[in-house]
Amino acid sequence: MELEPDQVSHTQDFRQLLVDLAKHQDKLLFMQLYDYFSPRIKSFLVKKGAAAELAEELVQETMLTVWKKAASYDPEKATASTWLFRIARNLWIDRLRKEKPDLLSPLSVYPETGYTPNLDVCDSGKIKSALDSLPLQQAQLVYKVYYEGKTHREIADDMGMPIGSVKSGLRLAFDKLRFRMGGES
Repeated sequence: MELEPDQVSHTQDFRQLLVDLAKHQDKLLFMQLYDYFSPRIKSFLVKKGAAAELAEELVQETMLTVWKKAASYDPEKATASTWLFRIARNLWIDRLRKEKPDLLSPLSVYPETGYTPNLDVCDSGKIKSALDSLPLQQAQLVYKVYYEGKTHREIADDMGMPIGSVKSGLRLAFDKLRFRMGGES
């Protein structure tokens, strides 16, 4: 996808805004970021499954983190939106882990295989044992998909792998998990 010239300058503006925020701790700069990104982050979190009230709370936490950690933003590594949305996503994942530590829903259905484990016989120990039995790379793929909430493309970029290798690695991992969890192969 190619950006239009006004989108490129807009992206550069937010990068510079974050850099300036880190240098000057200017409340007006922060409000510009807040006004633009808070509704977008809230919508993103609601689409991820957060209730509206929780999404609003996470937006506040995200923006507070941005205020406190703006100095850690590196415009060479990410756009402003990528950096902010990653903070929001990480806070959402942290909240899920805190409130529902045995949350099984990420492993309940894997769309490419159609596998749905019998949750009556699954327990966190059995799941952990099954995940531990995977080769390291396959375990990393499963972790990135279900616990970091990354897309196949993001995983490919993170791990320096072709996207096809990510998909086939996940298929292999889920075949092994299905077998270990007592499902049909």
